Amino acid sequence: MADTPSPPPARTGSPATRDTDLIVVGGGPAGCATARMAAGVGMRSILVEPDRLCRNLYRIPALNNVLGGHTSGPELAETITAELKDTQLCRLELGRHVTELRADEDRVTATLDTGARLTAPYAIVATGTGPLQPCDATWITAPDGLTLPPLWQAGEADAEGRTLLVLGGDRPVGTFLRAHPATGTRLLVAYPAADDYKVEEIREDPRVTLLPVGHLTLEPAEGAAVSAEVVGRGGERRAVAADAAYLSIGNAPTAPPGDVVRGADGYCPPTDQHPRVIVAGDLRSARFQRIMTAMGSGSEAALRAYYATGQPLTEG
Repeated sequence: MADTPSPPPARTGSPATRDTDLIVVGGGPAGCATARMAAGVGMRSILVEPDRLCRNLYRIPALNNVLGGHTSGPELAETITAELKDTQLCRLELGRHVTELRADEDRVTATLDTGARLTAPYAIVATGTGPLQPCDATWITAPDGLTLPPLWQAGEADAEGRTLLVLGGDRPVGTFLRAHPATGTRLLVAYPAADDYKVEEIREDPRVTLLPVGHLTLEPAEGAAVSAEVVGRGGERRAVAADAAYLSIGNAPTAPPGDVVRGADGYCPPTDQHPRVIVAGDLRSARFQRIMTAMGSGSEAALRAYYATGQPLTEG
């Protein structure tokens, strides 16, 4: 297979009427792979990311399923970041996020939080998923507007010698414990019946206290401390207190507002999108959330835009 595809048909529209050839929304593995592949076939791109590139990779202490010999998330993230920053045809808009994405017959317009508007023939949306919040869980009652960090964001310094209340028994709890095997912490893991099978891997860890709950009410607290009333499956009540609270209740797609079509499960099926909007990475489905599949789908998305440029819109 050749590394460089054959040239696409002539592009529609004048270069003066667009800011770039491709808008990339999201700077994770999928978005970075999109921009890198686009540059490889001569397409200019603008990549918009509200944080740093590959931010979630920095929280993965060990890798065992990616090519290239990388054994940790930070190592892979640094490699990707360095390569993308050296990519001449990619302009990075870091610290910015897309507040609206609109697709018309001949172009896509992305509005940034600064009010600036970017236009291009195509947009690749690779914003992935973000943590669900207490308000998203029917078994949790919390003060209005409360947001909590996911457990994977907690480092050793956040946990050493402290008691953490973890809401939900999703698999990142086990990942956290394996990543910090010598950390002296106590995890109070409150979880609903739907998470019963997920907590089996952490049941024997002496640092874990499992709290199977029917309902949990978070109480307002001063500072970083947290307290909650737990109603057990049998209706029994108990009060719990911790130094801080973290989430492990799962994730939800984080597509920008506008013309990105969501399915019933919140994900964005590629086949349902406007012809000028292409989704890549974890945003597509919960079934293929892996680093390698994200990078592959980002590269494929760039090539799809490359070959579609200049062809009738119905063929996009």
